[in-house]
Amino acid sequence: MLEFGLNTIMMLKKSIFFLFILYSSIISGQVIYSDVFDKNHKTSASNAYSSYLKNDHLIIKGNGLAKPYQSISYTLHKGQNNTLVNISSSPKLYLKVKGTEGATLRIDLQDAKGYTTNLNATEINLQNDYKVFTLDYSKKLEDGAYSGPCKVSPCVVDAQKIQALQFMVNASTGNFKGKVEIEWLSFGESLESVILKKHKIRYNELGYLKNRKKLLSLNSKKAFSAIPYVVKDAAGKMVLKGTTKAASLWEDAQEYVAIIDVSTINKKGNYTLTTSEDTVSFKISNTIYDDLSVSAFKYYYFNRASTNIEAPYAGKWARNAGNPDNKIIIHASASSKNRPAGTIISAPKGWHDAGDYNKYVVNSGISTYTLLAAFEHYTDYYKEKTFNIPESNNNLPDVLDEIIWNLDWLLAMQDHSAGGGDGGVYHKLTNLKFSDRIMPEANTPDRYVVQKTTAAALNFAAVTAVASRVFKNYTAQKPGYSERLLIAAKEAYSWSKANPEIYYLQPEDVKTGMYKNKTIEDEFQWAASELFITTGETQYKDDIKVNTIKGRVPEWEYTNPLALISIGFHSNDLKSKINTTTTKQTLIEIADTIKTSVNSSVMRISMKTKDYVWGSNGNTSNQILLLIRAYELTKETSYLNAAYVAMDYLLGRNGVGKCFITGFGVNKVMNPHHRVSDADGIEAPVPGMLIGGPHTFHPDDCNYSSEFPASSYVDHWCSYSTNEVTINWNAPLVYIVNALKYYQDQEVGFVSLKKN
Repeated sequence: MLEFGLNTIMMLKKSIFFLFILYSSIISGQVIYSDVFDKNHKTSASNAYSSYLKNDHLIIKGNGLAKPYQSISYTLHKGQNNTLVNISSSPKLYLKVKGTEGATLRIDLQDAKGYTTNLNATEINLQNDYKVFTLDYSKKLEDGAYSGPCKVSPCVVDAQKIQALQFMVNASTGNFKGKVEIEWLSFGESLESVILKKHKIRYNELGYLKNRKKLLSLNSKKAFSAIPYVVKDAAGKMVLKGTTKAASLWEDAQEYVAIIDVSTINKKGNYTLTTSEDTVSFKISNTIYDDLSVSAFKYYYFNRASTNIEAPYAGKWARNAGNPDNKIIIHASASSKNRPAGTIISAPKGWHDAGDYNKYVVNSGISTYTLLAAFEHYTDYYKEKTFNIPESNNNLPDVLDEIIWNLDWLLAMQDHSAGGGDGGVYHKLTNLKFSDRIMPEANTPDRYVVQKTTAAALNFAAVTAVASRVFKNYTAQKPGYSERLLIAAKEAYSWSKANPEIYYLQPEDVKTGMYKNKTIEDEFQWAASELFITTGETQYKDDIKVNTIKGRVPEWEYTNPLALISIGFHSNDLKSKINTTTTKQTLIEIADTIKTSVNSSVMRISMKTKDYVWGSNGNTSNQILLLIRAYELTKETSYLNAAYVAMDYLLGRNGVGKCFITGFGVNKVMNPHHRVSDADGIEAPVPGMLIGGPHTFHPDDCNYSSEFPASSYVDHWCSYSTNEVTINWNAPLVYIVNALKYYQDQEVGFVSLKKN
């Protein structure tokens, strides 16, 4: 994941668009910009044309005085404010329009410099009745230097910065005396099938499990009363019909929502749900999460550094090795007596952190922990689970083989005492700036380790402590590994105690992600807890302040909840030594809040307004993880049932009607901010990646059709704020999908349903 300061933001804007081509792939199902003329319009004054709004239409009237090629300008806007719109992903204008007198309407696009698409004009013939037109500018983005700022033809019209449309009626002759009426206009997709539809069905696009709750929703921009629906099986036989309740407002998306519960359909098969305006197909099966449980984890293999990704394991996504990282330079910020600036070390392996090719200890910490926790909590399940990776035929579970790939890199990021070091841990291994949109093998600039930090050392200490106790059961397969991990954990923790407030400071010559913690009290509690669980040593117990472990959903910069999870899992061994009752209560209080949201919110999801932040889908995944842990602590099936319902959000029943995991669903993510997927020449992205998800903070230059937190998202490379992927979002996805599959296979917590 990329974490931003102002310098980073400015650098990223340049990096992202360095090789950005004007005519990139079309965003499927995304409205880039639209106007339905229900509030205001922005047109220029003219002695030949007048304009006004009437009944949610834009009216342009000609008085017959227009000279040839005289235009009236419509300015793109958000509310009362002008805006620049990036249409490079889909340079098509859609509009619904009619006009009198058999007029022709010419529409030129104008960019921020004033260049217009006048070299090859685009005209349409108007009719007395409304008609939807599609105007394709993909090969017409040139100014012919006929007037205005363009002096030497052709001047390229910047599709990333369109500011206005120039309307001309009967362009070559002028003199139009009549009326043009525009009902709506849009870029990216026609509004005829999107906004103007009264409601749309949102649902879990993978399908629904037998003996579990099965919810779909009707979502609309406008309020609606009860709507009839019918569900039919594959043979066309009606199996359920009903009428929704009146819709309620879901404020986070500014949509009105009615829930349809089809849980009583409990027979394996394919079904369709139909309303007056929409139809979707869904399936019911016990194997809904089988493929996803593999692909979500396989993402880590695809993201390995320093090795070929081979066809027998990767299929068409096979690629050459990149970032060998065997000649890494000690940056001046990381200089020490033992390793002065310029010293060369080796730190291969690990996973590329996100859409970039750098590796960050802080984010790697929570990611590796979550995978280790999945194995520790469901050991028997993972012992039998194979993922088709190169190590699949050795004597270790595949999940541990993949974790080792990253643990080996983490161990290389410590300045070990055995080599004369102090036990500190470097914050990151990185290029000095983000790479272009290239494959890993083409990423060849010098790479550095940067600054030792307390946050990195504590993340490292916690993860290696967990790994030490896990690998203690595999000494035959990995001799000495558990001991090595524990020594490393203790050294990193001792260094942190001696250096308790070394926060990351970005050097001036480094322009990559920072992962800069504001406080590290939570990392101390987490690391102390893991070391105490693993060793039982009093020095770590004395550092655990149970009452300071506050309840919140875990994330890379707030790791206290990870201590709650581990203490809860090991509570039987710990209850006589520390106050496990308090930690259990704290975790359950968080889960209760999440469960209440799932059971009573308008959309029946776990997310609240505050949760729509950078990486909001990571929040959803960790919320579901906490529901599962609450079930484990209490054996109260209401937590588990809420987890199954909450999972729908990631798979399509959300504010944009999209499955947020690459390679899955009907409305698929196709353009994630992931360099391999962008540069490999394969249309489909690497599968199994959870993208960041909607929120409203967008330092990138993408255009978002919604300003509301639950629907402010775009499926485009440029949207590193909503469409990037990271190891710390996929880790809880791996945990929850495999846990839910496990409980389904074990028939745990089945809901009592009527038989159909």
